[in-house]
Amino acid sequence: MIRQYELVDRVKCYDDSANEDALNRAYVFSMMAHGSQRRESGDPYFSHPLEVAGILTELKLDSDTIVTGLLHDTVEDTVATIDEIKAQFGDSVAQLVDGVTKLSKFELQSADKRQVENFRKLLLATSRDIRVLLVKLADRLHNMRTLHFIKEPTKRDRIARETMEIYAPLAERIGMQGIKDELEDLAFAELHLDVRNTILARLEFLRTEAVETEVIDGISTELRSTLKERGVVAELSGREKRPYSIWRKMQRQNVEFAQLSDIMAFRIVVDDIMTCYQTLGIIHGTYSCVPGRFKDYISTPKRNGYQSIHTGIIGPQKRRIEVQIRTAEMHQVAELGVAAHWQYKKETPGSEAELYEYRWVRELLDILEHADDPDEFLENTKLDLFQDQVFCFTPKGELIALPRGATPVDFAYEVHSEVGNSCIGAKINGRLVQLQTKLRNGDQIEIVTSKPGVPSPDWESFVVTGKARAKIRRFVRTKERAEYQQLGEAMIEKAFARNGYQYSEQAIEKVSTQLGVQNLDDLYLAVGRGHLTATRVAEIVINGETTEPLKRLSGEVNSIEAQNGKSKMVSAIPIHGLIPGVAVHYSNCCHPLPGDRIVGIQTVGKGVSVHIIDCESLESFHEMPERWVDISWDLSAKEDSNHIGRLNLVVVNQRGGLASVATVVANSQGNIANLKITSRTRDLMEMLLDIEVHDNKHLNDIMAALRGVSMVSSVSRVIQ
Repeated sequence: MIRQYELVDRVKCYDDSANEDALNRAYVFSMMAHGSQRRESGDPYFSHPLEVAGILTELKLDSDTIVTGLLHDTVEDTVATIDEIKAQFGDSVAQLVDGVTKLSKFELQSADKRQVENFRKLLLATSRDIRVLLVKLADRLHNMRTLHFIKEPTKRDRIARETMEIYAPLAERIGMQGIKDELEDLAFAELHLDVRNTILARLEFLRTEAVETEVIDGISTELRSTLKERGVVAELSGREKRPYSIWRKMQRQNVEFAQLSDIMAFRIVVDDIMTCYQTLGIIHGTYSCVPGRFKDYISTPKRNGYQSIHTGIIGPQKRRIEVQIRTAEMHQVAELGVAAHWQYKKETPGSEAELYEYRWVRELLDILEHADDPDEFLENTKLDLFQDQVFCFTPKGELIALPRGATPVDFAYEVHSEVGNSCIGAKINGRLVQLQTKLRNGDQIEIVTSKPGVPSPDWESFVVTGKARAKIRRFVRTKERAEYQQLGEAMIEKAFARNGYQYSEQAIEKVSTQLGVQNLDDLYLAVGRGHLTATRVAEIVINGETTEPLKRLSGEVNSIEAQNGKSKMVSAIPIHGLIPGVAVHYSNCCHPLPGDRIVGIQTVGKGVSVHIIDCESLESFHEMPERWVDISWDLSAKEDSNHIGRLNLVVVNQRGGLASVATVVANSQGNIANLKITSRTRDLMEMLLDIEVHDNKHLNDIMAALRGVSMVSSVSRVIQ
């Protein structure tokens, strides 16, 4: 174990202003608090916080952070309290320790949910002070170094997966490449030990093979000589990829180990940025550049602050190699990430400048705010942590970094939530494109918005950022809730009216608690979703289970008649075969219309969805006969509402084409609810047309009328 004076000396050697007294007191406080506690290895528990503090000194962090490393487990694992730490070490240390402390006493249903809640708290604390994350990463690093002492295999597996999925990506996001690499390698050793050993054996063979060693030395010597001849003073070193990086690249590119061309990368460190580009010119002027392998992270840094020039060349001895060019400061930031700020930028920990540079923490918090379900939050967070990046620009030239595979919708939500919510189209480099188009590096994006525009549930199928997905889900849930409430209220009102009584909110509100809901809105929601029936609600009120007086409708006759001691109520839905009061939804996949042969599919909590009997989506329910409901249209019922019929049209691409279509639909008493052009050529354009109609006969009449238009090439109904 590190001795007390050794720890203080480590800090003092890089920080003359370190609080030596606080370091000494924290050392003693932690040692006494943990007392006789032991780790799985049998070592005194105090050895763990001491090693965490040692890791933090390697990052050359301030004394408050080192003190936090010593104290980080005292509140969770001993009788010490945050108030004690605040009294002895001040507000700053107390806030840091509280941020790192897990919610060990938080009662949740499962270990997975406890992990999510701990992660949420970590992010909240990190948003206030990035040092919380640095201590947590040092804590996780030492735990991974001692993971093999844990006897339970399932526990080791869980910790390793959590490290791979959460903590390694977090380390990468704040630019701490060294810690990220070690965390990945340690987790890889636990999850795929045989694969790792095979790769290590292959690397060892290459290192000991004389020919390979001579090749590496020869490349390094020739590169140094080439730069020296052109007057460039540089440090040059070779870097061997770690086993996990090699395995991931083999998986991603689906290649064998022998086919990898960049097991070694050569790093050139120069004095300043101008020399970086001068060195790049020399390298490209001397050797052939490999197309598609050049990346300039100096002019467009990564979101974690990483800066460097990467290029692939056919280098000395006709070998394909990767070359990285950077300054000494860039190299330090590449290795230490945010920790390098204490040596170069001298930012105040947790300052606005620091939080702006690491604003992804704020973005994760935004996901946290809009994700109602903990599992959904973790899913969206992983989306944001795992992706590689593309760099795009706004029309004003502002740089926006997004995950690879991002779309204009992701870009819109990255600009602002309201821009995403009101997005109706996008232009990439001046050309109108579909919203699911994948963005590429250097694209300039212009988002077309409209105030009536709203997010489409379909967007969730192609967005890749957690932020966009969380916003879309939140909007859809809110809209869906409102629609269910309106449906439930309408169903209850019709139930009362058909039985001769005037609808009364006051009477219904008084029985809401009897029905297991908190308020009137929740009651409407329950009826709309099918958890309660409008029949049951009306029975309770009309049969006198409430003292609130009801008014009869003039000219109406109460249709509730006593039959064998039970009540009978007429269905408010013009479909035969449904339980009275059940929520009904017309399927968007086939758009059923009155007159079509239909079938119902029952879903718990959502009521019955109506499909055309030939709908292809019904195939997924063939093995679930218990969910099928035999229904048919009640064509004798009078219904004022319209239904949506969807048509596929091919129209001549000439002036007046759309006007002709709209005129025919209007003259046929239909109304265009939505129009989407799916493809367009010089001569023709194909489109989907949603039309409000009364029934399938009405839609057929409109189709016949459209076929008579000279500019319409073809018309067909879409039922899938």
